[in-house]
Amino acid sequence: MRRLLTVALLLTLIRTTLPAQEIFVPPAAEEITSFPFKLLTGGIITLKAKVGNYPDTLNFILDTGSGGISLDSTTTDKLKINSTLSDRTIRGIAGVRQVKFVYNEALHLPGLKVDSLNFHVNDYTVLTSAYGEKIDGIIGYSFFNRYIVKIDYDSSRIFVLTRGSLKYPKGGFLLKTLLVNIPILQTEIRDDRDVLSRFYFDTGAGMCLLLSSDFVQDSSVVKPRRRWYATQAEGLGGKAPMRQGVIKQVKLGPFKFRNVPTYIFEDEYNVTSYPYLGGLVGNDLLRRFNLIINYERREIFMTPNSHFKDAFDYSYTGLGMYLLDGEIQIVDIMPGSPAEAAGFLPGDVVVAVGNNFSKNIQTYKNLLQSPGEKLKVLVMRGNAPVVLTLKVKNILTGR
Repeated sequence: MRRLLTVALLLTLIRTTLPAQEIFVPPAAEEITSFPFKLLTGGIITLKAKVGNYPDTLNFILDTGSGGISLDSTTTDKLKINSTLSDRTIRGIAGVRQVKFVYNEALHLPGLKVDSLNFHVNDYTVLTSAYGEKIDGIIGYSFFNRYIVKIDYDSSRIFVLTRGSLKYPKGGFLLKTLLVNIPILQTEIRDDRDVLSRFYFDTGAGMCLLLSSDFVQDSSVVKPRRRWYATQAEGLGGKAPMRQGVIKQVKLGPFKFRNVPTYIFEDEYNVTSYPYLGGLVGNDLLRRFNLIINYERREIFMTPNSHFKDAFDYSYTGLGMYLLDGEIQIVDIMPGSPAEAAGFLPGDVVVAVGNNFSKNIQTYKNLLQSPGEKLKVLVMRGNAPVVLTLKVKNILTGR
């Protein structure tokens, strides 16, 4: 009898703690449109779109690291789009700027019109010259927050879905992110020791991993004898000096990446929000997964794709070249770098790398990602051709 009473009590407890059988399920997410995208150096995503009633097709970067949506100042001037100075400022790696806005305008993507957007206006000249393609703007939170967005790197297509219930596919893993305009993930990095920290999830960063020097110093994560090389990166406000090297491991979900190319920089304007964050994870890592970005649920679902095992870029030249006035010019040469040893000078115009005379800066940058190789580079110095031999250093081996 006592045993029966115990079972009855257990059944009563179970009945009172079972969840309700009637659960509200929102409507299923439905595909609205899909369209192609292009990858630039470092995994930067660019896509085509139009703004308002202006007929020109523009070139945008798709960037989870942007807290809004923006237009390039030279683009607004060219199209004569009216903008209004605001009291708001934005931070970038090289400065803080007060910004103008283009209010209540529409973005036209293939098969989709996104209404009532407020574009802030920035100068993206340095990005245009670095990538050799006109960067007319950046699409960030203002777009992602309205839809579910799938980025398929295998097919180079973006799929846009309505917000709603969605069953994620098999074979991936789910990131539950923090989200205040920019998604934040928690992940573990390892070098001299293991450190668990928070990082921006940034598809607009053309690198694997960026750490602030304050985080590196306070966490003691980096091996003291690691070799770092002087370099720089482009971003809002211009160029910022950085150090380039490798750390032992980065973990994303259940997947571990070894010997990951990493940048460290003095975060003068605190764009990495230290000590809350340690830095950012960029798209040279993230592009190895097909992504489903669901801001409504603060979720990002990641599935390893055909690029998962792509080799990392360990090349180092210390050479800063940009497309200026239709020419690929040498602008920056890092002290003690292979570029300095090869004899490059500011103002040299690159004519060919190896046997490639395409005059395409993306092609030349890809050719220079050949660690350990000696490359012949033909430049025009004044009115005279000069052939320079550049030995590309390998930051993993130091050779």
